[in-house]
Amino acid sequence: MNHDLSLAGQAHVPVLRLGDVLLITLQGDLHDSTAHRLQQDIAEQIVRNRVTGVVIDISGVEIVDSYLGRVLAEIAASARLLAARTVVAGMRPAVAITLVELGLSLPGLRTALNTEAALELLAAPAAGPPRERR
Repeated sequence: MNHDLSLAGQAHVPVLRLGDVLLITLQGDLHDSTAHRLQQDIAEQIVRNRVTGVVIDISGVEIVDSYLGRVLAEIAASARLLAARTVVAGMRPAVAITLVELGLSLPGLRTALNTEAALELLAAPAAGPPRERR
């Protein structure tokens, strides 16, 4: 199935570096080839720039389907394997409802209401595994 959805003709999604964090702003929807290239770009930049966090701002995305949900989860999984944390920022209420209705939990992704809150989450020390109570 080809997800030929409209990214306003954009063939490339810019990945900006802010210190030790990458910032990606999605506008519209992603084509298959654009999503694949974005995943590669993020992984390469995590390694090249030794970043510790990735913020994906989806405030410009009106509709999230299972394909985009899977792409976000895959980006987070790749980032986690490369020792970077991922936060999705700017999720619209309708998008959150759709993700729940589709049964997508987006493992490995944290969310924030906006980019500023996402950067604050990444600035906080990473939570380790839960400790046992004695």
